[in-house]
Amino acid sequence: MNITTFTQRLSLLVLLIAAPATWAAEQVVPAPPQLAAKAYVLMDAASGNVLVESNGDQRLPPASLTKLMTAYMATLEIRRGQIGEGDLVTVSENAWRTGGSRMFIQVGTQVSVSDLLHGIIIQSGNDASVAIAEHIAGSEDAFADMMNVTAEKLGMSGSHFMNATGLPNPEHYSTAHDMARLARAIIYEDPAHYAIYSQKEFFWNNIKQPNRNLLLWRDKTVDGLKTGHTDEAGYCLVSSAVRDGMRLISVVFGTNSEQARAAETQKLLTYGFRFFETQTFYQKGAELAQAPVWKGAVRQVKAGLAQDLTMTLPKGQLKKLAASMSMTPQLIAPIKQGDVIGKVEVKLGDTVVHSADLIALETVDEGGFFRRVWDSIRLFFFGLFN
Repeated sequence: MNITTFTQRLSLLVLLIAAPATWAAEQVVPAPPQLAAKAYVLMDAASGNVLVESNGDQRLPPASLTKLMTAYMATLEIRRGQIGEGDLVTVSENAWRTGGSRMFIQVGTQVSVSDLLHGIIIQSGNDASVAIAEHIAGSEDAFADMMNVTAEKLGMSGSHFMNATGLPNPEHYSTAHDMARLARAIIYEDPAHYAIYSQKEFFWNNIKQPNRNLLLWRDKTVDGLKTGHTDEAGYCLVSSAVRDGMRLISVVFGTNSEQARAAETQKLLTYGFRFFETQTFYQKGAELAQAPVWKGAVRQVKAGLAQDLTMTLPKGQLKKLAASMSMTPQLIAPIKQGDVIGKVEVKLGDTVVHSADLIALETVDEGGFFRRVWDSIRLFFFGLFN
C-alpha cells in the first residue's frame, strides 16, 4: 500500500465516523472552568491527552490519594502471583495502632487480602493499608521503596512516597498529573479490581462505612476512584466517569471541603464531556500496510502500530483530520517483530497533532544466498537511478 492509498483509507475512515447525525457541529470551545483548588487535571483516559490543567505538576501532599498506589501495588502482586486474594494477613500492633481513617481491624486477628483491599479502597483504612504493606514487603518502609520503583515505571516523575497511607511527611508528595497517570493504569490494567472503586459501602467488624466519593451517589456515570484529606493537603479527589463510550479522569487537589471537591470535580467532568470527543481509529497490532523488504525470505513485511491510535479533540475537529504514512527506505532483512520501520503523522490543517511509529508486525529472516546476491545487484542499480 502506498502513502496516497493509506491517506485515503484513513481519511475515509474519519469521514465515515463523522457522518452520523449524532456528531456535533463545529463549535468554539469556551475557556475551561477555574476551580477553587490548588491543582487540577482533566485527562481523557483512552488517549492520555490532558484537556484541562492548573498546576498539574506542582508537588503537593496527596493525603489518602496515596492509597491508589497502595491498592495498585496489592493488585499488581496478585496478578503476578506473589500473593492471593484469599491469603490471610495477621494484623500487627503497628497496623492496628495507625491513626486516621480506619477499617477497624483488630491486632492479632487474620484478615484476607481481599477484605483489606476493600477496606483500603472503600473505607480508606490506614490500618488496612499498613497491614497489606507489611504482608507484601515485610515493613511499611520497604513497601514505600516498592511504591517509588513502581511510580517511576509509570512515569510518575513528580511523586515520592514515604508510607502506604498518605499520613503527612515532608518527603511524601505527588502531583495531579501523576495521580491521573496512576488512575489510568488502575482502570485499564486490571478492570476486575477496578470494579471495587465503584462500591458505595463496605461492612467490616459490624461497622458499615460509606465510600467518601460523593459523586458515586450524585452521578451514575462516575465509577471511581478515591478521596483524600488532611489539614495540610485539604480535600482531594481522583474521579473517573464514562459517558457515551468516552472515559475521563479528573484529579482535584486542595479544595476546602468534602462538598467542594465533589462540586469542583463535577465542573471538570461536565466541561470535558460537553466540549470534547475521543475516537480510536486503529487498534494496536492491526495491519495498516505492507512494506517492501530487500534480501529477505519474503518480499514484504506487515506494518502496524504498537499502541492504539486514539485522538481527543474539540467536538467537530476529528472529521478534519488527515493522516499520512512514511516508510523507512530500503528495508533490509533481517527485521525483528517490533522494529520501527516507519511513521504515521496525523494533521489538523498544517499542524501535526499526533505521530506514532510504525512497527513490523512480524519477523522477516534473511533470504537465501541467491536472493541476497540478486537484491544486492538490484539495490546497486536502484541507487544509481534514484
